[in-house]
Amino acid sequence: MARQVGLKDIHIALLTNDDNTGTTYDVPSKLERAISAKLSPRSNSENIYSDDSVEDIITAFEGVDVEIEINQLSLESRAKVQGAKVVSGVLIESKNDSPPTLALGFRSKKNNGKYRYVWLLKGKFELAEDEYDTEGEKPQPKSAKLKGTFFARDYDGNYRFIADEDTTGIDQAIITSWFTAVPDEPAVI
Repeated sequence: MARQVGLKDIHIALLTNDDNTGTTYDVPSKLERAISAKLSPRSNSENIYSDDSVEDIITAFEGVDVEIEINQLSLESRAKVQGAKVVSGVLIESKNDSPPTLALGFRSKKNNGKYRYVWLLKGKFELAEDEYDTEGEKPQPKSAKLKGTFFARDYDGNYRFIADEDTTGIDQAIITSWFTAVPDEPAVI
């Protein structure tokens, strides 16, 4: 089995509707160049005891903690993920800003040259941290880091789609349209 060796094409899409009628997203937009992504699913488990031993374990999904690092975060991208605004080229951040609910997608190259495609379907990012250093003899470039939490959609309980382009039976139309729209759950054939 091929291993993950790369990361690129991080996209976000605004979630505009998530209720019992379905989900709707805006067209995905690409963030800046990808450096790393860490997805840490969280669950809560409870042991159920009977007859002096564990009878069952009940597990509940809590969400996915996400940390992504990109080479930079443009003012426009920062405004999108934080719910701020850019006016005449100036980022304006307010205490009243509310981060929007987004989907997060990307692809990861495998050592066989094919890609794994991922969409986290619903979540929010925290305010971006800034780090600056004075210029010295040796350059110390800084990258941008975003942290967020993603969770299940109200509509269907789904929280993530993963597709490997080299999986037997994969619909190539899903792969080719991965970043043009957040994909729907594939129909059972």
